[in-house]
Amino acid sequence: MPGIMIKSFGIALLVMFVLSILNVILRPVLVLLTIPVTILTFGLFLLVINAVIVLVTEWMIDGFEVRNFWWALLFSLIVALGNYIADRIIGE
Repeated sequence: MPGIMIKSFGIALLVMFVLSILNVILRPVLVLLTIPVTILTFGLFLLVINAVIVLVTEWMIDGFEVRNFWWALLFSLIVALGNYIADRIIGE
């Protein structure tokens, strides 16, 4: 993707690890704090939360660059789709 740059395979593994940790720790807090907005947008604000987590990951890791919010949103959608496919194949 032209708006996302990952310098090496090791950085990609680190991005995967940090995204996982932030999804476990930061995401529930953000979801709890934004319940009214999430309800008003019928859950679509959760996509914004995912993009914010990608941007926080980009801020934390040198060698991982996201050009802007829209690329972060697209990246988070692709990761969510990959997670969905993996869950369907492997099972819960």
